[in-house]
Amino acid sequence: MTLKQEQDLYNFLDSVTEPFTLENVMGYVRMMEDSKRPKDLAMEIAAIIDSPNMAFRLDNKQWVSRRGFFERIPFVISPTRLELLNGILIPGHRCIPFANPVKMPHEYKFFWKGKEVPPTTTEGPPEEFYPYYSIFGEEYAPQYVARDNPENEAAFNSDPFEDPDEVSIHTFDMRTIYREASFIPGDRFIVRSRDWKSGHFDLEKVGKDKWPEAELYSWFEAAEGGFDDSFALLGPGVCTEEQIAYAYWYGGKRMRELPAYSLEEFLFEKTDRIESVTYGIETRFWFAGKDIPDSKGLSGMAVPLDRRFIEELLFKANVPISEYVIHSYVLDALFRNEKDIEKVMIRIVPNAIRMKQREMDLLADFVAGVMDELMDGYSVFLDQKLGPLRQQVGELHNAVVELAAHLQKGDMDPSWLPRHTFIVLSQIQAHAASLMEDMDTTDAPPESELEAMGNSLDSMIETFREIKETINDAMNNFRRRNIHLIRPGRDDALAETWRTMQISIAGTDVWRRVQIPADKRLEDLHTLIQTSFEWKDNYRHRFYTGEGETDRKNLDDKIRIKEACDLSSGELEYEYGNKWSVKVILLSAHRPDTEEAIRCVAGDGAAPPEIIGGPLRFRKILAALSAGSDMEKQAALHELGPDFVPGLFDIEKCNKKLYSLFSEE
Repeated sequence: MTLKQEQDLYNFLDSVTEPFTLENVMGYVRMMEDSKRPKDLAMEIAAIIDSPNMAFRLDNKQWVSRRGFFERIPFVISPTRLELLNGILIPGHRCIPFANPVKMPHEYKFFWKGKEVPPTTTEGPPEEFYPYYSIFGEEYAPQYVARDNPENEAAFNSDPFEDPDEVSIHTFDMRTIYREASFIPGDRFIVRSRDWKSGHFDLEKVGKDKWPEAELYSWFEAAEGGFDDSFALLGPGVCTEEQIAYAYWYGGKRMRELPAYSLEEFLFEKTDRIESVTYGIETRFWFAGKDIPDSKGLSGMAVPLDRRFIEELLFKANVPISEYVIHSYVLDALFRNEKDIEKVMIRIVPNAIRMKQREMDLLADFVAGVMDELMDGYSVFLDQKLGPLRQQVGELHNAVVELAAHLQKGDMDPSWLPRHTFIVLSQIQAHAASLMEDMDTTDAPPESELEAMGNSLDSMIETFREIKETINDAMNNFRRRNIHLIRPGRDDALAETWRTMQISIAGTDVWRRVQIPADKRLEDLHTLIQTSFEWKDNYRHRFYTGEGETDRKNLDDKIRIKEACDLSSGELEYEYGNKWSVKVILLSAHRPDTEEAIRCVAGDGAAPPEIIGGPLRFRKILAALSAGSDMEKQAALHELGPDFVPGLFDIEKCNKKLYSLFSEE
């Protein structure tokens, strides 16, 4: 598909409001003007339309566009006390997914009784505004605040590792509306899209007591079902906006009707089945108390679904890039004054990846063609600003792909790797590839954009260094552990097999790595888990294997750990009360040293008090402790206990307790 055809397709999707067929799109993009065969073009168009967030498939022949779907649905905004007191409305994430995703919140317009609500600005510390952007993802809130205006962007870019003291964001002057409508806390706005493409919305007040609780509850049930189906069918998705868009799709007719809660009310106050969880270096919404499953390789988030032959070839080799990234690598070679195709290919496909000779020949021909195409018009002088930055991004991208390739060779048990290793690498790779796509030119962007690119690159490099260091530590620990062999002359008692296990509390970043004889019973593992998390055994527990409810098999506490290992596929689940779920990953077996003791060998994070009510509540209390008011911080400390220190795990204290418990045996 040509760039013009692709742009025509996007224009069609931004404009069409009625259900459409592939033939409708084909006519719009004027397929007969292109030399490609109609069949190829149709397949590429269908692939793009079916990609996340572009359109929803009604049946085998019809789709409905984002505009056609969301422009018809009313939704709700609930002004906060802060907004009511200051006479403002902060658009933030409130219109997700009902606004054109290419529009920034500060570009929206609101209308009240047919008249445009006047814009204004509001000043304050950035952390005061972050909660209004958190549905986009907590990690993206600072970026939305920064991109609100050039002054904010300059303030954030001046020190990418520290927030500025104060920022100014675009808001709406609601003083007259709040006064005339007698707005009080709890009142809501019904919002309807006036123009989806432009981000224009009409507001209408509804009183807090107008909607019966029973009707709101029916919307609540539909919303939980929509998110459940979205997670089950699509996984974590590529962004939170995609998750929410599909929640409305799967939530059915009731989720698209009034009465309804605002998304903020539903996600942060009402539901206890859905929460924001860590997903690599990002966040997603997910089943409360459950971890998002790890990826097994680079997911290729930056690669288009309508892959050209060269993109498909590289994707199968686990190098998920578009042809524009290849162009950027070629520009980097020209900036280096290199014309050796082999050097370019090694940067695109690191030595750790093995491709067939025929595939390498095809790639070489493609790279040579791109170099011939770009060489005549290339100027090192014009590339002085972008060239050094492009070079750094290319080197980072190459290093990420090479590290992922080494890890996939199977030199170590993947369960020893840090949680979400491949997800983190995939996210860095996707961001680096996206940045390289933007650098497929010698026309330097404005200085502010160059500075933002540089800061983004610095952040990616720092994250990569951290994950690489953690991976190296894990690999070294794995190798040291697997050096243990059965030494000649050892008696049977000393030759007893031990198991290394990793136990992590679902929905949190708290984990421990422990060692225990495989001949011990599950009741001993229960004691080990309780002690490692400083829990008091106040609730009932059970061990089980299997993923879904129908596949679960409860395990008797009296069976030995080695028997449980035989019954499982590498993992056990430990359910504690009705709020806590602990994943037990069975790592390698080893032979003990003479003085081996049941102990914890690694871990991270202060465990939540067991009576706190589950991972979702724990996360909210930690957020209050980190960024709440003085009163909220005091309340959080009261809930967590006087000895709680966020992030602290005292491994020596833990092992002393374990020794006292198990040495008596």
